[in-house]
Amino acid sequence: MTWRPPYRSSKFRHVFGKPATKENCYDGVPISRSVQDNHFCSVNPRFLAVITECAGGGAFLVLPIRHTGKIDPHYPRVSGHRGNVLDIKWNPFDDFCIASCSEDTTIKIWDIPKEGVTHNITVPLKELQGHSRRVGLIEWHPTASSILFSTAYDYKIMVWNLDIEEQVIKNPVRTISIHQDVVLSMSFDSDGNRLTTSCKDKKIRVIDPRTGVLLQESNSKSHKASKVIYLGNMKMLLSTGYSGWNNREIALWDQEDLSVPLFQEDLDGSSGVIFPFFDPDTHMLYLAGKGDGNIRYYEISSKKPYIHFLTEYLSSLPQKGMGFMPKRGLDVYSCEVFRFYKLVTVKSIIEPLSMIVPRRSETYQEDLYPMTAGNEPAMMADQWLAGMNKGPVLISLKPGSKADSMAGLTMGKALSSSLETRRSQRRPGLLQQSTIQNQLDTKENKEPQPSIQLRPWQDEKNGSTISNGQDHMQNSPPKTVNELRQAYYRQQEEIRRLRELLSQRDVQIKQLELEIKNVRNS
Repeated sequence: MTWRPPYRSSKFRHVFGKPATKENCYDGVPISRSVQDNHFCSVNPRFLAVITECAGGGAFLVLPIRHTGKIDPHYPRVSGHRGNVLDIKWNPFDDFCIASCSEDTTIKIWDIPKEGVTHNITVPLKELQGHSRRVGLIEWHPTASSILFSTAYDYKIMVWNLDIEEQVIKNPVRTISIHQDVVLSMSFDSDGNRLTTSCKDKKIRVIDPRTGVLLQESNSKSHKASKVIYLGNMKMLLSTGYSGWNNREIALWDQEDLSVPLFQEDLDGSSGVIFPFFDPDTHMLYLAGKGDGNIRYYEISSKKPYIHFLTEYLSSLPQKGMGFMPKRGLDVYSCEVFRFYKLVTVKSIIEPLSMIVPRRSETYQEDLYPMTAGNEPAMMADQWLAGMNKGPVLISLKPGSKADSMAGLTMGKALSSSLETRRSQRRPGLLQQSTIQNQLDTKENKEPQPSIQLRPWQDEKNGSTISNGQDHMQNSPPKTVNELRQAYYRQQEEIRRLRELLSQRDVQIKQLELEIKNVRNS
């Protein structure tokens, strides 16, 4: 008889959560008090966006990802909605483009400057008008550029093509009207060929997002689903909700058959909605409850029993919402496989939480970071609407490696150039400014650089104070308390940036020392 170990071997068995220190949190953020069951936060490698509480309309903050510490109460916001903002999502193929939806029945697309938000932004890049009631959810297509999905309290899902010259778009390319109640969540599979939704009628539906045809619908009476996600390319769905006894539970489904769940498990008797997060590269599932302080994580397999509990992160700080960093923004040297951004309303802070695989070596771990989805679209909006299907463009996270993609680097560059051209055309003068900037950069590269040693926060021409590429001081000392406070915040930001550079240099030095040691030993 073959002996089997009493536990399941896994490289992620000892994953642990590492919360950020106080100086690396975002303190003083007026997080929204909305009762909507959304994340209220969206993150990319450059910016963190969070919906805030405000009077007289809706607004959200856009902070540079390294702008940690105490946030200025008068920090400029994106405030163009007439009603409360309910959801925000960064464009997966453009780190400077973000979409927002609101109670004013509109969806707005915003263009964030490269230096960050330096003044209140009230004029959107585009405005989408089509819903008759407040818009609760938005979702970008995972492989096609400029395709946005929205759902509202009019029970409709609308598909928008943003590659249109009009600034105000009133006609979506498709309206899906198969739901009988409010849609609570939307999720795409890895290729974007199927869309799954959970509804207030407690049913799960699988839809063809291009045609709006209903493919599958659940009829289970033992599971009342509230949130549902696709598990990458595993052809399975995972839903969180409530059992017949009103206990919180999770259920696993076959995407081809929603009549009976493959797996069900009760979690606890709390009442908060559970947000599921899935990492398709490591096949790890994270469950974070609204109002909870803990985060459970599991490993998913394609064979029974399908879901394997790993461990649980415990904290006394309850989260109202959660954001997560895309894979291309993680710290691979510390073996970070996932990063959350917890919205803690009781302390008005946003706390980064890193999920780390403990490894003794500080070198890049190939087995933890397979090829992952990058920030290049696989196709344009017109191609997807015409019926083309393509998987995501994959890149390697290995430091120093080029963005080697399975779909071809040439296609990625062409699509990126096309996106930049269309973005410039939508903003008058942006294309001309970009051309002039490229010419100046070429001229600077050809001319010999002077050997004058300048401070890193001074301009090369007049020595003025520079922050985020702009001269905020205008060559004059602060005259008011507000100006002095702004100068203090800019100085703190510069100190944080220099510390980050020093830590990166230390990591590179350690990496080189380890490589030299390995060469000597071999």
